[in-house]
Amino acid sequence: MGAPGKLGLILTGGGARAAYQVGVLKAIAEFFPQCTRNPFSIICGTSSGSLNAAALAVHSHSLHRGVRYLLEVWTQSHVNLVYRTDFVGVLKKVMHWLLGLILSGIGINKLRKVALLDNTPMVSLLKAALPYENIQKNIDAGNLYALSITASAYSSGYSVTFYQGAKSVVPWTRARRVGIPTRIAGEHLLASSAIPLIFPAVLIDHEYFGDGAMRQQAPLSAALHLGATRLLIIGFGQGETRQPSPADTSNYPSLGEIFGHVMDSVFLDGMVADLERMQRINHTIEMLAEDSQQNINMQHVDFLVIEPSQPIEEIAHRHVMSLPWTIRFLLRGFGVMRRSGASLVSYLLFEKSFCCEIIELGYQDALKKRQEIYAFINQRDEASQGCSQ
Repeated sequence: MGAPGKLGLILTGGGARAAYQVGVLKAIAEFFPQCTRNPFSIICGTSSGSLNAAALAVHSHSLHRGVRYLLEVWTQSHVNLVYRTDFVGVLKKVMHWLLGLILSGIGINKLRKVALLDNTPMVSLLKAALPYENIQKNIDAGNLYALSITASAYSSGYSVTFYQGAKSVVPWTRARRVGIPTRIAGEHLLASSAIPLIFPAVLIDHEYFGDGAMRQQAPLSAALHLGATRLLIIGFGQGETRQPSPADTSNYPSLGEIFGHVMDSVFLDGMVADLERMQRINHTIEMLAEDSQQNINMQHVDFLVIEPSQPIEEIAHRHVMSLPWTIRFLLRGFGVMRRSGASLVSYLLFEKSFCCEIIELGYQDALKKRQEIYAFINQRDEASQGCSQ
């Protein structure tokens, strides 16, 4: 085999589910000495995974320091740090949301930023959470090759990957997706995390953006465009989801169930399809003779996927009562408080008890794959040799 090339880390979206990534990263950090730099040359974040990606990039000179920062954030999480939960704040947004739907229905579009929840606390958190200027410092120091944050442009319909990287990275344009060089800041994380209908869109350079998972039909492509030749992917598969019983299918689905199904499609289906596409390409390349491989514009990409061994929605159902009463009341109106609506709850449950449990799940899942993960990472790309000084 030749040189292992650049190792990319893919952190997908999923609201509060992104705490699972922190558990996996906690275990990975324990596989290496305290002085280890972040081993991921390229870090790609989407939706709530963008915060985790940016934190690792800011602290890419020290893997352990980046993971400690994320543990501090997620193990102390509360929903009121992400969106307003007070009675006045919730009532105001609900009335604004309903009025916006009514006015739009009769052809009047006067209201702006119509969303179910007021994410003002998250706006303040993401804009002040990190010293974003350290991203470029780490790129210049060779601790990081590139960071990308993906968001969806509402007007153009494009999946836009904002990236900050080495000078050798070239912008790209493909069908309905582009890569744009920029200085990553809190506004990019906020835009990427703006779950449709729940959080308001974010204005960046004269265009409004929403959650990056919405139009991301090729979630792995950004890392490949940035130069990754191997990918570690931390996703949110359904785990060992139970089979539906006759009782589960006898009632008409609530609005919460339907919305949760849509959310799962947005956050999960694109990744599944892209992984299947990559497996087919790898298999095709393996079947070709070595001289033929050199004549095609494709390359084999090694990848490793880590995803929950248990259904996240089942865990969310156990913690739903930890939500403030105002949010429980709101969600009950959408039929979300039942077990069948727990999928939607899992995206909004930014509460310490839930986050800590799925952090532990991610930690244990990664420990079970310790040898596989360590061997995959320890092929070592050129940006992660040795310990930081």
